[in-house]
Amino acid sequence: MTDLQERIIHESLRLFSLKGFLNTSVTDIMEAANTSKGGFYNHFSSKEELFFQVLEQARRIWRERVLFGLEEIESPTGKAQKLLLNYRDRYLKDGENFPGGCVFVTFSVELDDQNPHLCEEVNKGFAGLKGMLRRFLQEGKALGELGESVDTAAVTEMLFAGMIGASVIYGVNKSPESLDRSIGSLIIYLEKLKP
Repeated sequence: MTDLQERIIHESLRLFSLKGFLNTSVTDIMEAANTSKGGFYNHFSSKEELFFQVLEQARRIWRERVLFGLEEIESPTGKAQKLLLNYRDRYLKDGENFPGGCVFVTFSVELDDQNPHLCEEVNKGFAGLKGMLRRFLQEGKALGELGESVDTAAVTEMLFAGMIGASVIYGVNKSPESLDRSIGSLIIYLEKLKP
């Protein structure tokens, strides 16, 4: 990958986070990346092709930030709590890559009706996150870390919805205190499920 290609992807990620995919023009991207039309089209055949590369870059950053240190934790519910903390501190507060907030939330809201095939790609990541959370909860329940009556499917939905809600609220108000309270309440909720 060339330096220019990397710069276009990085600047597009920032712009998509701020303005969304549909409201960001190729001209906006060229200006942010300090390149020409030829520079852009030498690397990307279309804005949609760029979308997929930006999505892959966003997923890579998400994995690096949110999954950081999970392998060092033995407790499955401990992993779920660490994931929530990483999501808050290492991902949502990343103003360099995501100045407008979570790019996946932005994509899912704006692309649902306009470009369902692009939204489908974004939803694969949401399904993966829910699957991971549910796995941690099921493993934790099997080890006795959660009460026997805990419905891991319902708790997964609550945690996922809480994470998305926290993302939306933080994207609007940019208040670290509000974000800390939102994610903190999910961690407290998890703690209360312990026997």
